[in-house]
Amino acid sequence: MQELLASYIKNRISVTDEELNTILSYFRLVQLKKNETLLTNGQHSQRTFFVVNGCLRIFFINEEGQDSTRYFAFENQFATALTSFITSEPSDEFIQAVEDSEVYYISHEKFYHLLDIIPQWEKFYRIYLETAYVNNTKRLMSFLVQDALEKYRQLLNENPVVVRRLSNKMVASYLNISQETLSRLKSKL
Repeated sequence: MQELLASYIKNRISVTDEELNTILSYFRLVQLKKNETLLTNGQHSQRTFFVVNGCLRIFFINEEGQDSTRYFAFENQFATALTSFITSEPSDEFIQAVEDSEVYYISHEKFYHLLDIIPQWEKFYRIYLETAYVNNTKRLMSFLVQDALEKYRQLLNENPVVVRRLSNKMVASYLNISQETLSRLKSKL
């Protein structure tokens, strides 16, 4: 299983076998049950997760008690409450396993220690941050300029696994539309 994480890292940065072994030694494997919560609103994000199998969801809950999903991480993807992870401030987000999942995690302390001892880890972090920025900017733009049908079509084109594997409730939460609207869109297509 650690091969998936090793491959992910090696596809992004050039490291020696010794450096890779050091990086991997900082990660811990954990088995998660469906609906298990890894982070709640108000906690400090102290871990970054890499999904081996399953799915993690990062979401907010608004004042009316409705959740809005920011991100799904499936196999071979990283996830964290990044703002809290960077600033060490309390998180506004929740992280939850939406399926039985196997994930590796690295603590904030060890992640930043790697920045000090392995020069290529800075490049890895930069790539991670750039990817997160692009993804978040695209999501924000879709909320501002796309109607529900356009958002759904884009999701089907760019990330169909969300629709295939997750409930309508979660898909609607991700698209920031009602479940009823999602059902109408599905019947149109």
